Amino acid sequence: MLWPWHGGGGPLLTAHPQFVSSSAPRFARPATRAAPAVPDAGPTPAKWRCAAPPTAASGASLRRRVRAEGAETASGPPSAEVLIPAPHRSYGDTETEGKIYNSLVQYFGDNLGRKVKAMPLVEETSLLEDSSVTLPVVVIGNGPSGICLSYMLSGYRPYLSSEATHPNTILHGKLQEARHLSIVDQDLEYLSEGLEGRSSNPVAVLFDTLLHPDADFGYDYPSVLHWKLEQHHYIPHLVLGKGPPGGAWHSMEGSMLTISFGNWMELPGLKFKDWVTSKRRNLKGDRVMPEEVACYYKHYVKVMGLEKNFRENAYITSVSRLYRDQDDSGGHNRAISAQHLQIENSKLIKRNWEIRGYQRVADGSHVPFCLFAENVALATGTLDSPAHLEIEGEDFPFVFHSVPEFGAAVSKGKLHGKEDPVLIVGSGLTAADAVLCAYNNNIPVIHVFRRRVTDPSLIFKQLPKKLYPEYHKVYHMMCTQSYSADSDLLSDYTSFPEHHVLSFKSNMKCILQNVSGLKKIFKLSAAAVLIGSHPNLSFLKEQGSYLGHNSSQPITCKGNPVEIDAYTYECVKEAHLFALGPLVGDNFVRFLKGGALGVTRCLAIRQKKKQHLFVERTGGDGIA
Repeated sequence: MLWPWHGGGGPLLTAHPQFVSSSAPRFARPATRAAPAVPDAGPTPAKWRCAAPPTAASGASLRRRVRAEGAETASGPPSAEVLIPAPHRSYGDTETEGKIYNSLVQYFGDNLGRKVKAMPLVEETSLLEDSSVTLPVVVIGNGPSGICLSYMLSGYRPYLSSEATHPNTILHGKLQEARHLSIVDQDLEYLSEGLEGRSSNPVAVLFDTLLHPDADFGYDYPSVLHWKLEQHHYIPHLVLGKGPPGGAWHSMEGSMLTISFGNWMELPGLKFKDWVTSKRRNLKGDRVMPEEVACYYKHYVKVMGLEKNFRENAYITSVSRLYRDQDDSGGHNRAISAQHLQIENSKLIKRNWEIRGYQRVADGSHVPFCLFAENVALATGTLDSPAHLEIEGEDFPFVFHSVPEFGAAVSKGKLHGKEDPVLIVGSGLTAADAVLCAYNNNIPVIHVFRRRVTDPSLIFKQLPKKLYPEYHKVYHMMCTQSYSADSDLLSDYTSFPEHHVLSFKSNMKCILQNVSGLKKIFKLSAAAVLIGSHPNLSFLKEQGSYLGHNSSQPITCKGNPVEIDAYTYECVKEAHLFALGPLVGDNFVRFLKGGALGVTRCLAIRQKKKQHLFVERTGGDGIA
């Protein structure tokens, strides 16, 4: 079976000191067949290659950077298309982990410089039992959740700083008990006990209070942690994303300010304030523009040496489990129908994950790929699919479902000079952004939302007025400029509390209805329905809904997040599948970092158990 890596290829795993060091932890799979020889075909750039963080011993071949196909490199034109034939191997129980990785290093290391013709990652016609090397972890999503997880899987470990004193004396006492251990190696449930915060996930609250002590009380205490790169903790992984590292931050409006303070947006090891002040002279206030946050995340991946673990322009179409017979000593994966599973459920055990998708290349074409992983981490966020009202006429072209779409119509002058107002639906901050966009461009607004203006759950009531004056301006208008049956629409803005939209008409009219059933009809110039969004988990069975607390409803950040173990972030309903970030209710960057901690600790523990089993099986120290 061929294992082609399009547009800059190289194998999934590359030679790294960890894999040949006698003291490094090992992974293993049983072997019987040797890898085929690869003809010498010239140097190959490393685009689809998963490698460890850079070290002095990594060598020039591992330090080489080549961008995605179609991008100019520092030394010349775009990289060429390449193909690396993959070895077909099934490993025997007698071969130790060290020998396995030495053989991988010998094959991959000797052939990193080969250039051959481009083809898909794995041929779609190949049989599933012809499995290739399986990655320990594949992360789907390259936003801040995926970036932070990659950082910790790459061997970075947090320790209590020697001079640090946490303001929570009880927590500080617990930290002192095992200060020689990294936080990853400590009991997270014990450390999290008794802590309170704005996340429902205890590890998220724990990690946030270590990184930003007493932040919710208005203090700006420094983190009590310092970070060390411990290469022997590196876990090979691949992070797949549709765009550049940073995820949805690259598609947000650059003229708006973030809700969170700049330092709350930062990731471990690189202070956001230091980075942003190096980019612009004056840092006014603590809030920053999304464009700056997106650039920070992209720079973070580069400066932390994580680039080789990231793959851009990757779209996932299927993530499914492979199964094998319990008496299949060869461990061959095979595809089995759902009906067959029901009949032979007692004879089958779950094996690895198969991840299929395609990579979009420079010419717009799609190149299919297939990967295999022991564990999959979902870090997709929830901004993929805007929520709909599911009413008549919502698919008319004058109805928008995102601020960028609406903002583009405003910036192009399509709504200027029109007497009819724009309709904005929603009571959250995204809807408030659209109100400000129209209001600041002298476009009259009809603002419709279901809640009362006194509803205590409105987000505006949770934002300090001094820090968020623009949103409190919107809230003030919502309260004081509401519609009255005795008067016409106001010239600039009119709110409709406790109303909902019944339908949109082709003549650009809409029908509104209040709680009493009274209907009103208005002529519009455009409409923006901004009532939240859902993650796109179409690559999972049942659109991923079976993973939620309520399996009959789609996954949402607030209403129905993925149900996880509180301390490992492993899905309760699917072993070896993890979820973090907005998928589990952590919408703020402050708290999604806790997911990376939980997942890393879980995988590190399993890695140690796997190593211990090989020591027992070989009767020695497990080192080849």
